[in-house]
Amino acid sequence: MNATPSTSSSATVRLTVGQALVRFLAHQWSERDGERTRLIAGCFGIFGHGNVAGYGQGLLQAHVEAVEAGYGPGSAQGEVGPDELPYILARNEQAAVHTAVSYARTKERMQTWAVGASIGPGSTNMITGAALATIDHIPVLLLPSDVFANRIPDPVLQQLEHPLGPDVTVNDAFRPVSRYFDRIWRPEQLLASLPMAMRVLTDPVETGAVTLALPQDVQAEAFDWPVEFFADRVWHVRRPPAEAGALVRAAEVIRSARKPLVVSGGGTIYSAASAQLRAFAEATGIPVADTQAGKGAIPWDHPLAVGGVGSTGAGSANALAREADVIIGVGTRYTDFTTASHTIFANPDVRFVNINVAAFDAAKHAATMVVGDAREALGALTDALSGYTTPAEWRGRATAEVAAWAAETERCYHLGHGPLPAQTEVFGALNELMGDDDILINAAGSMPGDLQCLWRARTPVGYHLEYGYSCMGYEVPAAIGAKLARPQSEVVAIVGDGGWQMMPTEILTAVAEGVKVIYVLLENHGFASIGALSESRGSQRFGTSYRMRNPASGLLDGDLLPVDFAKNAESLGANVLIAHGVDEFRKAYTQAVAADVVTLIHIETDLLGPNPPGTAWWDVPVSQTSTLASTQQARVEYDQAHASQRRYL
Repeated sequence: MNATPSTSSSATVRLTVGQALVRFLAHQWSERDGERTRLIAGCFGIFGHGNVAGYGQGLLQAHVEAVEAGYGPGSAQGEVGPDELPYILARNEQAAVHTAVSYARTKERMQTWAVGASIGPGSTNMITGAALATIDHIPVLLLPSDVFANRIPDPVLQQLEHPLGPDVTVNDAFRPVSRYFDRIWRPEQLLASLPMAMRVLTDPVETGAVTLALPQDVQAEAFDWPVEFFADRVWHVRRPPAEAGALVRAAEVIRSARKPLVVSGGGTIYSAASAQLRAFAEATGIPVADTQAGKGAIPWDHPLAVGGVGSTGAGSANALAREADVIIGVGTRYTDFTTASHTIFANPDVRFVNINVAAFDAAKHAATMVVGDAREALGALTDALSGYTTPAEWRGRATAEVAAWAAETERCYHLGHGPLPAQTEVFGALNELMGDDDILINAAGSMPGDLQCLWRARTPVGYHLEYGYSCMGYEVPAAIGAKLARPQSEVVAIVGDGGWQMMPTEILTAVAEGVKVIYVLLENHGFASIGALSESRGSQRFGTSYRMRNPASGLLDGDLLPVDFAKNAESLGANVLIAHGVDEFRKAYTQAVAADVVTLIHIETDLLGPNPPGTAWWDVPVSQTSTLASTQQARVEYDQAHASQRRYL
């Protein structure tokens, strides 16, 4: 995978582990299809007693040496020296990981950032971000600081003393959420571990969070490093072709289908296979549905695009999915939302053909497996299906379903609901105002459901939903990462007041770095998604509103909280615009685009919707026994819906 440096020398250079780490990372490159880029764009982090004098010193020294060599802003040689990693101060370690993930996703996983933290809570704050990166298959390098290897200050401040043994630290919690983990007890271990870490970051199958735990005394320890270790190293991101026999078997299954349907996932976009997906659909007449991660790979108005599929999917895609006799999954993991908890692919004779670079995912649902890069496999499968096309009746059915859902989308986008607008009306305004290559960001709550079934994406870059882990608060830092990766796009993060309360302080990072992003804050005084789910499952929206404790009831159903999120954003340095209603929102968005600073648009929306009609199910179990009539009724409805679940064997 990697091109070994051609030079060989016995020369050494004496550096600390922190200094060597920075220099090594600055010389790592990724390459795909002839395009080469720095693998590690820089380092996000917060310094503390675990890292400030370790690799923190290494980052500073590399910067000073670069400036002394004539590098820096406005210089002829460039802004960043060849041994330097730019550093950005974050406000929250979890948020820093989200920023790096968003950047890497926007760069189609070809470039990412390192994220560092001090020992103890600073490091463990990154664990949620690590889980998100690994679940979503997005590369990020994590550098949590650790205990003293020499064990003299024992226990050091913020150290866990575990009776299992002194080599167990809180950083062991990274192991189950990392694709690669190592603790560097001795300097020379970096010689083996760093190349392995880079291999995982650039592997399209294995990529995710890579964690190198760094004892704080080891970070400052000097070692004589081989000069060759710091030579430029190129990691070639592979495009494995599909096996010829697998293509023959897949083509045979598809040729037997009368109602086939493609389900396109994030792997299509990461593989840059959008053109091949469109060519496949046009050559075969097979309709294409998409997942949250795959939206935009085929333009929404393509004649064979049928919209999002699954629990929060469009009625058009879900109607076809229920009848489809062959599902062709491209780069999808088939999460429970995609399959509507194993209910949406309802044809009793349905079969699956899965194209995936990972055999683990290609094998799901007893599929005919095509293991390979999505772009390469789609091109080869198109050739293998030469002469095949779907029946005219099936294509006509797709056209009719799409037209019906388009009318529903228009209705949701222009409800005229009042006195407060429905959030779908805000989405409609944004969908009409944003450019094709602008980036919409969202992650959690009721909004991903509305967006998947309504949003009209034309390009692979325009729709950025983090729904693999659906992490509240992701939107605020993710906007920064996407803008750093693609400064030519307007980046718009839509966040509810629930998510806003999780991570608003990262606005300070955007302000400090001069990163212009637009935040749209929808305030509805509660958890819209979980409130509706609670009500539908018989729990009466308990604990889902942002209100004062009511002395009379003992519940959180009193007055609205005395909080002003707009002033909160303003206090953090954002330019704030207040919109009352959709017409004012449209004007505010135009102002936000014209601004050159971080801007937040605040608008109140109706907590109770209305939302788009649901066209699929999601398995959230209801209590089997209860004294509440609402729960009893919900259990009856649950049992009825549960009966349609199946295993795809």
